[in-house]
Amino acid sequence: MHESVTRTLSGLLYILLLVSATLYSEYSFSLLFGLFMLITVSEFCKLIHLKQNLPILLALGSYIIFVFFNGNRFSTDILLNLAALFVSVNLIVDLFSEKIKPKSDQQSKYVTLFGYIILPFVLLMKIPNIGAHFNPKIIIGIFILIWVNDTFAYIVGKSIGKHKLFERISPKKTIEGFIGGLVFTMIGSYLLSMYFTFFSPIVWICTGLIVGFFGTIGDLIESKFKRSAGVKDSGKIMPGHGGILDRLDSVIFAIPFLYLFYQILNYVHTIS
Repeated sequence: MHESVTRTLSGLLYILLLVSATLYSEYSFSLLFGLFMLITVSEFCKLIHLKQNLPILLALGSYIIFVFFNGNRFSTDILLNLAALFVSVNLIVDLFSEKIKPKSDQQSKYVTLFGYIILPFVLLMKIPNIGAHFNPKIIIGIFILIWVNDTFAYIVGKSIGKHKLFERISPKKTIEGFIGGLVFTMIGSYLLSMYFTFFSPIVWICTGLIVGFFGTIGDLIESKFKRSAGVKDSGKIMPGHGGILDRLDSVIFAIPFLYLFYQILNYVHTIS
């Protein structure tokens, strides 16, 4: 009972902090997710047995150069996006390979850290600025859909789940839960479009599909890293929930695909 209360309070505090900082101002949003990025880099370094000093400096440098000084330069942002997508595709290929242990050489670890953790955070902080003005409700909408997908995937999987989705990596996930999560995310996307009208229903539904599909893959990929490291959670900063990476694994993996989708929409809208 005490553990459930702790988990609930910890989760509510996390949601309150995320929503309030995102809506308050562009600076509070960037500072919070910059902090999340540094914590996640630290947690991931422990998972892959990488010394933290240089990765933290790499994260700070990327944050300063690409978030504060670079602004939203289309050419640079597309290159960052392509680099993140390259690493993401490689992680998907590795996920379906028979090897549990990831590549252990230093160069591969740094490439994975940069493309899997740092660049998605940079792109996430750029998403609200893709249009003409800072729009924090895009981020709130994305997180709502992530939470809807996670919640209903768990509920449906727990209730009627019989067929394992990827038992070798995550024994509790089921195909029924995965489909249920996607269905309810589609419903949630449509309902969200009634309140966040800056996107059409079809754009929100596409957002939900990307979030639900790639978010689930991101969760499986982090599970593979944790299984390789022999740990249950990436950290202990959130009582009852684990680390920041445990909370953000779905969204940071989905972000490069989502960012590309929004950039295409923005480009089509600009030239139309």
